Amino acid sequence: MGPLEGLKVLELAGIGPSPYACMLLADLGADVLRLERGDVDAAPTTSWDLLNRSRHSVAVNLKNRAGRELVLELSEQADVLIEGFRPGVTERLGLGPDDVRTRNPKLVYGRMTGYGQQGPLSLNAGHDINYIAVSGALWPLGRAGEKPVAPMNLVGDFGGGALFLAFGVLAGVLLARESGEGQVVDAAMVDGTASMMAMTHSLLNAGFWREERGVNILDSGAPFYEVYETSDQRFVAVGAVEGKFYGALLEGLGLADEELPAQLDRSQWPHLKQRFAAIFLTKTRDDWTAIFRDVDACVTPVLSPREAALHPYNVDRGVFETDEVIQPQPAPRFSKTPGAIRQPPRAPGSGTREGLLGWGVTLERQVSLRDAGAFG
Repeated sequence: MGPLEGLKVLELAGIGPSPYACMLLADLGADVLRLERGDVDAAPTTSWDLLNRSRHSVAVNLKNRAGRELVLELSEQADVLIEGFRPGVTERLGLGPDDVRTRNPKLVYGRMTGYGQQGPLSLNAGHDINYIAVSGALWPLGRAGEKPVAPMNLVGDFGGGALFLAFGVLAGVLLARESGEGQVVDAAMVDGTASMMAMTHSLLNAGFWREERGVNILDSGAPFYEVYETSDQRFVAVGAVEGKFYGALLEGLGLADEELPAQLDRSQWPHLKQRFAAIFLTKTRDDWTAIFRDVDACVTPVLSPREAALHPYNVDRGVFETDEVIQPQPAPRFSKTPGAIRQPPRAPGSGTREGLLGWGVTLERQVSLRDAGAFG
């Protein structure tokens, strides 16, 4: 049933990082109820949004008194409540941490925002690109002489946001089960992204990293850590940082017998990049993949998302499910209690009856809630 079997989570539905955190918890066995605006009579048709998989969608009107009371009742048996609104929204609804604490002192209240619950930017709107900009993570992403490049929304929303939120609420649950006291987990994307920059700050502190784009060892400055175009307008990724991998790279490129500058001679990096680029342009991506397939040179093809699902490594390991739609399988993997995709994402509200029954809300009680407007 997954390593988180028995963990009960209420999700006040949002977008992006908070549903992804709840997807991770649900994939690993947590019983998550996604509370959102929806149709209690909606057919359980499959939705496109993979972030909402593995859990029931329950139609709840948070602006209705009966709807709010239902959330408070459910919180009495929950381990975790997760919300991703701007600071103060749940307090105004009567569903803030203090409101819930009176019902369940052990509950861990997870809050997902960009800028956090306090501070001069806390009430400002933003998106991933804004949060990673403020954290200092966007500045280094890009090539020399060019503007920073946004890495989709992987760094702020999902790395610095959802993963830190999931990590934080699970840590809070461990303590709550020991102490009997819950707490608020203030997961801000700026905070999490700044934490992910710890290694970069270490290198800056030691003088090994220049605060310039595209001139350092891991930011496309080095010829041995770069993406190169191939003759068929595709690409290969090279990460031959260590000396033995670099030697294998030179061997594969046919340069092993040539007299070349030292690997870490920064003054020669631009020249070597041009040399490597010209050689990679002489063969197709698949040709280079074959050349380096059994060589420890850290050279791999750059795959599109759809190509990745069909790559032999990913197929053999089962990284993706490809039966009905392509989607990543739960991660990480557990030897005794593996996670699983519990159900596909479904139409908002379509899991109201089944989901609430699983939390002890009888059908008779659901009828009265519906009559009171709790389901919207």
